[in-house]
Amino acid sequence: MYLTDLQRRQIDAIVEHDGVTMAVVIRTALDEYLEAHPADAEPALASTFGALPGIEAPDRDEWDRG
Repeated sequence: MYLTDLQRRQIDAIVEHDGVTMAVVIRTALDEYLEAHPADAEPALASTFGALPGIEAPDRDEWDRG
């Protein structure tokens, strides 16, 4: 992962102030971002629905349940 000089200086300041590692700062920031922007699979599913209308899937009775 590449950081800008400004990003690196800001992270270094947090590291020094909080006494944690750079990895902790980045993981914390990523956790906060992901919490604020939850993944929503609905748009991806809706945009691909019916994309392969002619696909043939085997009957479930043919599945090996071993």
